[in-house]
Amino acid sequence: MRAEEAEAPGRGPDNSRDSEAGAGWECGTRGGFWELMPERVSKFSWRRPLVLWQSRNDVIAKVFGDPSNGIRRRCVSALAERGTRAGFTMHRSDEAFSFLLLGDTGEGDRSQYAVVPPALRVGADTDFMVIVSDVIYPSGEAADYPEKFFRPYKDYPGPIYAVPGNHDWYDGLRGFLRVFCDLDLDCRPEPWKGALGFVPRLLWRRSGPVDGKALAEARERYRGAPGQHALQPGPYWVIDTPALRIVGIDTGITGGLDRAQGAWLREVSAGPKPKLLITGKPLYVDDSVRPGEIEGGGTVDAIVKDPEHHYVAAIGGDIHNYQRYPVRVGDRTLQYLVTGGGGAFMHATHTIPRTHVADEQDFRCYPLRGDSLSRYSRLYGRVLRLPKLFELTPQEATEAIRYRLGIEPGRGYGGDPSPSSAARGMDSGDRRRSMPRSAAASKPPGRGRDAVVPSRRVRFVASLLGVPRGQRRRRGMTRLPVRKVPQRFRSEMADWDRPPFFKSFLRVDVTGAELRIRCYAATGCGDQELRPPCEDEVTIPLRQDGTRSGNRDISPDL
Repeated sequence: MRAEEAEAPGRGPDNSRDSEAGAGWECGTRGGFWELMPERVSKFSWRRPLVLWQSRNDVIAKVFGDPSNGIRRRCVSALAERGTRAGFTMHRSDEAFSFLLLGDTGEGDRSQYAVVPPALRVGADTDFMVIVSDVIYPSGEAADYPEKFFRPYKDYPGPIYAVPGNHDWYDGLRGFLRVFCDLDLDCRPEPWKGALGFVPRLLWRRSGPVDGKALAEARERYRGAPGQHALQPGPYWVIDTPALRIVGIDTGITGGLDRAQGAWLREVSAGPKPKLLITGKPLYVDDSVRPGEIEGGGTVDAIVKDPEHHYVAAIGGDIHNYQRYPVRVGDRTLQYLVTGGGGAFMHATHTIPRTHVADEQDFRCYPLRGDSLSRYSRLYGRVLRLPKLFELTPQEATEAIRYRLGIEPGRGYGGDPSPSSAARGMDSGDRRRSMPRSAAASKPPGRGRDAVVPSRRVRFVASLLGVPRGQRRRRGMTRLPVRKVPQRFRSEMADWDRPPFFKSFLRVDVTGAELRIRCYAATGCGDQELRPPCEDEVTIPLRQDGTRSGNRDISPDL
């Protein structure tokens, strides 16, 4: 079944904006992903001290300095000596093509495997796949690739490329380079300087051994077909096609680019051809801008926004949900997306305030803020053994979102005039659609005279779990740990192995005229594996005929 057949007007399955069943709350049958898993799966848990200890390089890099730039320079030098492709560029001659994009995949547990059947269903006819950020958890070890990369995607018929995330860098990128670039490099960092330089030198986690024979056997066993073979030129790369140039960058552990990669990015960004950026760290996320510093000056976002470079969209991983921000830059609209829902634990969306970096009416997210709040309330109710206090139904959570943020939620109940009841599939985030923008700005839907006021318990739980008031964020010290806290807390509380998983992935279709991006849900429910719900869609004109400055959100036509 091609994706176009699944999403013909009037035939698409319910999604999370249509009903609770569409969100996966009423799972009728167990997903077929269970049959894809090996007989014995080591339960991945961030509560284990060893897992946290293996991820310690993140803290070291943020406290003492990120060594990624120095290691990357040695890597690029070794690849150049070997004779890699000029400009780290791969060429495709087809003007029309399509690919899957999965972010932050590699935990190797049920939540990763739950994404596989719907992705194969939607993307069976795509030309290739790209994994954006964190191919392997917790520390990018080469020894984990057989079970967390080769096996899960054994049935995808095309080649798979990737840009590394911070977790892939925790072994100095050695496993990533060996699998994707066929390079085995000494990935020890350069010595830290200063009086305390001995501390990171002692604590830094060295990369583990690389068993080339085991990797070769896993590749041959699971992804040995000729059409599955892939070798990318480096940790950052270009896929150049007649209609679109796809630029993938390596953002290391903390999100920066070294001087050489910055110069390369400016070079490949030149020219009139439309471009799509794929990055390990998103540029717009959680209603904030993270521009991506370049060593020696400048930012990634400044390169993307430069009208001479003709970027149309930027897609990043790292944050484990889906978000989309249409940002007006001069006379054009740039689409900034987050797609980190490919398998790892879910990051909350209910902590995102009413957006100001993009108009709330145009903002999209998955899961919906209300579903995110309901899921977290159940987790806390279970962990703290206070279900009667904490647990919110999806409807109660949606009412809390409406009340605290002052927005029209993406899914209505009963006579609620939600956007979904008026236009099917309009929204994959909570937003205001039922009134003109001028009226919406002067009268927030959640605070009108006729608005439903949630109970004190519901308001208390929503506040405690970090739902902001309007555009004001809830600081970490005034709410329970759901996001801006050390990873050992957020991961422990944000990972589960039962549907709905609220995972997601993208299908990207390119023609000479347009770029079409669709976000599909992976809930873990059997019926939704067969007909994956499309949660968001945007079409971007590519031809320079005066129309490229505007993007078409055509999700109502699903």
